[in-house]
Amino acid sequence: MRLRSLTIAAVAAMLGLTGCVSNKKYVALQAEHESLQKQYNASQVELAETRANGKSLETLLAQARANNEELKRSHAALQKSLDNSINQNTQGNANISKLVDEINASNRYIKQLVEAKSKSDSLNLALTTRLTRSLDASEMDEVNVKVLKGVVYISLADNMLFKSGSYDVNERAMETLGKIAKIIKDYRDYDVLVEGNTDPVPINRTNIRNNWDLSALRASSIVQVLQNDFGIDPSRLTAAGRGEFNPIADNTTEVGRQRNRRTEIIITPKLDQFLDLIDKAPETQE
Repeated sequence: MRLRSLTIAAVAAMLGLTGCVSNKKYVALQAEHESLQKQYNASQVELAETRANGKSLETLLAQARANNEELKRSHAALQKSLDNSINQNTQGNANISKLVDEINASNRYIKQLVEAKSKSDSLNLALTTRLTRSLDASEMDEVNVKVLKGVVYISLADNMLFKSGSYDVNERAMETLGKIAKIIKDYRDYDVLVEGNTDPVPINRTNIRNNWDLSALRASSIVQVLQNDFGIDPSRLTAAGRGEFNPIADNTTEVGRQRNRRTEIIITPKLDQFLDLIDKAPETQE
């Protein structure tokens, strides 16, 4: 308002003096008037901006107050959660202690299993070494010896022992069976099970009804060779036929069927010998 009064006074003065001032002075007064007018306009703009900013500050202040209330509610919720945690601390410690005990017990059990597995591996190695010591390197190439859980498995392909569809032992097999007999004689108190296995191809012989018959007859032939030709006590021998129902390979391929046509000689220690072997098994190294 002060700026506007000054402007009006200046205009009045200019009008009153028009008659007695020169054109030069008039121009100067006109320029001063325009400058004052610009200052007035700028003051109006500044005033409007100030009023707008004042409203923005009020909005920000309201938002800040709302945020403050939300923070208060969050703080209260956190404090309640903390109080509950403190109240449950005793029960939580008991649960953690129980869990630690269970983990320790589990670790001890796992350690026992590992030690038992190492003991079993040592026993198997000892059995393999002792049962094959009568075989030289060339003989080991012809006899497949495997020890599993204290039981010795000797697997022979049937094409090495018999002609196709026959249960008569051929002459070529006698040398190999003699080597196996050496192993059996090393352990006179062990039982010997001979198992015959076939593929699923049906047999067509007048004196053989099916693969059950063929597998059992082949096992019986091997047992009789061990008894009659190599002097194995027959009371230790058992003949069994498993037919086509114990495959170790895929019967849909010729190679698989050939692997399944086999005779297995299984040497099993009696309970007292087995326990004796466990006692003599070498300890594992830490």
